[in-house]
Order: sequence, then structure tokens, then C-alpha cells
Amino acid sequence: MANTKMKALERLNEDLEKVYLGPLWEKLGKMVTPEPDHEVIPYLWKWKTIRKHLMEAGELLRLGRESERRVVYLQNPSLLKHGLIGYSTNTLYVGVQLLLPGEVAPAHRHSQSAIRFIIEGEGAYTSVDGERTYMERGDLILTPSWTWHDHGHEGTEPVIWMDGLDVGLVRNFAGSFFEPYSEDVFPVVGPHNGSTFKYSTGAFRPVMDRKRKGYPSPLIAYKWKTTKQVLENLSQLDPDPYDGYAVDYVNPLTGESADLRIGTTMQKLTPGMHTKAHRHVHSAVYHILDGEGYTVINGVKFEWSKGDFFILPPWSWHEHVNTGDEDAYLFSINDLPIMDRLNLEREETYEKNGGYQSIVDVFKPFSQL
Repeated sequence: MANTKMKALERLNEDLEKVYLGPLWEKLGKMVTPEPDHEVIPYLWKWKTIRKHLMEAGELLRLGRESERRVVYLQNPSLLKHGLIGYSTNTLYVGVQLLLPGEVAPAHRHSQSAIRFIIEGEGAYTSVDGERTYMERGDLILTPSWTWHDHGHEGTEPVIWMDGLDVGLVRNFAGSFFEPYSEDVFPVVGPHNGSTFKYSTGAFRPVMDRKRKGYPSPLIAYKWKTTKQVLENLSQLDPDPYDGYAVDYVNPLTGESADLRIGTTMQKLTPGMHTKAHRHVHSAVYHILDGEGYTVINGVKFEWSKGDFFILPPWSWHEHVNTGDEDAYLFSINDLPIMDRLNLEREETYEKNGGYQSIVDVFKPFSQL
């Protein structure tokens, strides 16, 4: 009798599948998992490799309406097989953009939020809704969702920066819109670097802006010299055991994340610092501004140096080590603001071995050859 019932149930499951229905009694564990379930893998790219290919693109590709941006993006290998092109994690996209002297990357706007983190060069600017902000190494520049933006270069050397967008998030919500501007450059409004003059300290609000509240952040550019000084001041105190000396970039009007959907963080690891391991639901993509060391992710050692990028998947044990003689600075973007707002964020500390993972392997880049 039990056998007959089992066969009838199997037949029912097959019949349901044929008409695009499904038996929850069979699939509940795949939908509501005990812990975060994903296919994002950690991966690391060396700066030398990225820069080589980007500069080659600079020789072969001109900017204009046929090619609006010259960018090499970080592709997570595990997500590519599902057709998720340009995904670093399920929510985050990261690319590395090159602008050459005299070039203009035409104005457009899109639903995706974007950040720029400047890696090398000077003389270029980003314009956001008409305010031009000139780029310097280590600066963070915001481009809030649906703001007109273009890039221009008035200097004499190549300028390279990191682009971070919430491409996966917007696509999953089916909320993507894109619109090119009628001209290459959006009309300039107000003085260059105007928001930096008004809000760079983050501790004061101009009286003229008392009625301005919430998003987008009134501060477009977070200058590296200010960020570095804040970290220097923080270094007089005890470090966070899991993140070292770290600060989040915030909206000066709200004290919350600088961008509504993309979190941004800068960490300082002093020579010899070894943080303890923890894990959290939000994913992140790291860029090494300066320094050398390694990060252990789920027992695998990812060795990094200046300019490198690596992916931290959701709910992955991780700890950082500075092996150099100088301070290491790690910039990262994350999806924490969204996880917080949806009440999905959770964090857990690693309790074994004094809080440090055992290294079972060392990362080596994959090869498709």
C-alpha cells in the first residue's frame, strides 16, 4: 500500500511539472533555506592584468555615441554560466574605467546608482546634474540613481577609476531604465566642486540647506585627504577586531549610507594587523588602494597588493592580514543598505581557534584555456 501511494505521488509530481505547477512538499527546502544559499564565489583580479587590458582598449576604442564608456568589468565566473553578465555578486557590478586626455564620456542617466573610486591620474572630472567634481586618487564620487552624468578629461595623462553599480539588484527588481542626454555634456550648474565646499567636513550643515533632508546625499565627492585624516584620528583608539580601523561613507544630512542602495567603506590595516574572522549576509567587492597582505575567505588565502580587486560573497567567513611595512587601505562597496532596509542583514563571529580560520588552500586564478 505504501509503495502504491509513493508511486502515485511521484506520478502527481510529474503531472504538476508538465503544467508548470510544483509540489511544495518536495521543494520547500530549496526555497526557504536554513542559511543563505547562493552561487557567488570569491575571486581575485591582479591590478597588472586589469590595467594591461584596459590600456589596450584605450588604443583600440574611441569614446562617443557608439561606445559611451571604456570599461573592463569584473565577471564572477560562477554567475556567468547563468547568463548574469557583468555580475560581481548577485547585486553588485564593478568595472574599471579609462578616460584619456581630451575625451568626453557622453551624458546619460539610469535607474542604477553608481559610485566612482579614483585609482590613478588627474585632470578628469565627473559631472552630476551639472556640478563638476575634479577627480583625485582615493576620492569617492557619488552618482545617485537617475541623475544626469558625464565624464571629461582636461589633463595630460590617463585617468582610471572604479565604477560600482547595483546592476544585479535593479535587474532582479525589473526596474532598469536608461536615457542618453541630447548633447555629450550636460549644462554646467554652479561652481566646480561646490558640494565639497559646503559639506566636506560632514559635521556641519549650511544654514541655507536647513530644509534639505534625505537622499540623494548633497555631497557628491568624498575627498581622500579627508577620509585619510579621519582614519588617522581613529587610529588613536582601539581597532575593531573584525574590520581594523574602518569608516563608512555617510550622507551628511542623515548619517546613513552615502548612497541609498550601495554601501561604501574604507578600512585601514596597520602593519602586522590580523583581524578576526566573521561573516555577514551582505556581499562586498574590495579594491586595494595601498598596501599588501591577504584575506582568508572560507579557509582560502587570497593574496593581494596595491590595485587588486576581490569579491566577498554573502555569508562567507573572512579575515584580513597586513603583511607589509606600511598601512594598507582597502576600499569596498557592499549591499548592506538594502539588506538593512529589508531586515535581512545578520552577522556572526568565528568562535573556533581564537577567532582565526585555518588556511586550507591558496587562491589561483581560473583559466578558460
